[in-house]
Amino acid sequence: MAANVYNKSLSCKFLCKKNRINMKNIINFAIIMSEPLAERMRPRTLDDYVGQQHLVGPGAVLRKMIDTGHISSFILWGPPGVGKTTLAQIVANMLQVPFYTLSAVTSGVKDVRDVIERAKSGRFFNSASPILFIDEIHRFSKSQQDSLLGAVERGVVTLIGATTENPSFEIIRPLLSRCQLYVLKSLEASDLLSLLHRAVSQDVELSKRHIHLQQTDALLRYSGGDARKLLNILELVISASTDDEVTITDEMVEERLLQNPLAYDKDGEMHYDIISAFIKSIRGSDPDAALYWMARMIEGGEDPKFIARRVVISAAEDVGLANPNALLMANTAFDVVNKIGWPEGRIALAEAVVYLATSPKSNSAYLAIDEALAAVRATGNLPVPLPIRNAPTALMKELGYHDGYLYPHDFPNHWVQQQYLPDELAGTQYYHFGPNKTEQAARRYWEEIKKPKDLDQTKP
Repeated sequence: MAANVYNKSLSCKFLCKKNRINMKNIINFAIIMSEPLAERMRPRTLDDYVGQQHLVGPGAVLRKMIDTGHISSFILWGPPGVGKTTLAQIVANMLQVPFYTLSAVTSGVKDVRDVIERAKSGRFFNSASPILFIDEIHRFSKSQQDSLLGAVERGVVTLIGATTENPSFEIIRPLLSRCQLYVLKSLEASDLLSLLHRAVSQDVELSKRHIHLQQTDALLRYSGGDARKLLNILELVISASTDDEVTITDEMVEERLLQNPLAYDKDGEMHYDIISAFIKSIRGSDPDAALYWMARMIEGGEDPKFIARRVVISAAEDVGLANPNALLMANTAFDVVNKIGWPEGRIALAEAVVYLATSPKSNSAYLAIDEALAAVRATGNLPVPLPIRNAPTALMKELGYHDGYLYPHDFPNHWVQQQYLPDELAGTQYYHFGPNKTEQAARRYWEEIKKPKDLDQTKP
């Protein structure tokens, strides 16, 4: 027995030596085999990269920058699973520069500064700047983003940010102005099909089995243009079968996804898809669809407070002034969820969701504030007209502050013609009455009040 063990040990040593296999390689192989399919299939070069030909195709802007070896800081904006992280890694690999990553969820200002200091100390002479990749950069606070400005401006690091949110709203203007913005698109069906065939034929695990893609419509439909989701679904479906030969059909995919309790990932990409479907159903005035998607989130273990917050936002953004009570209803439901908890809180949420979905819709206030914000960014700090300035001191009164101000309550209907906007913006209109009963009633009221015959500025 001992001799057999000894002989086996010698044989193992011989084989390891013969094949030049060391422990490090064995460990690396084990890690590869335990990786998800999506990670194993992550492209390492631009030639393997799927989609986004407008950025990385022959003659495209990013391809040119990479080929020349000189890139500037840029932000990748696109939906989940289209290759933002992969593209950043490919850039770093091709340029052969240090690659630092930060998570916007777990990193603070100190972490940002530490990485910048490491980048400074590791750079030699005229070598290319290290790349700092920040995933979900839209989650960085203003102070975190501010801490990046100096390093990006001086070229200490080349920033590559990835975001699923509109950078115009989530990234501070000074940082955005120092970066190029590239928009990534959802992958097309042809791209996804190519990825599927590559996975079953080239992956180290799947290529060992006989996998036939008989039908792919369900795979493509459930993926929603998301490569990572597509490969996750494929792996999920294949793992359900122990047979060496697997034939993929639409029925198989649908059955497996319905049976799988992890089909809704509250921390992953499906989280964003379902909440999007939920909000769009409310916006589209479909109470049944809204309730269905909310039920999907509830069954998937979504945080009830997250659902409640989205309901409040929808009340303000989508129902708006067409039914101001909607915001009160949504806020009350949010309060109930906080006070009562789950599962009873679902009832108040359902009431609010149905109320919002069946309410008339208006985004007039939403559009108005965005127009006003755009005007402020375009015009800067315009002076406040003297008549509507505050005058708490004698000096201010001497300077004309408050001089000429007309107190509206001293006039008929509590209104008087008066300029409130800065001189440069006088007459500008940001708010436009929505075509709904409530706002049209307000429009008619003010049109009547503001008729020329009522422009009497003498006190009653």
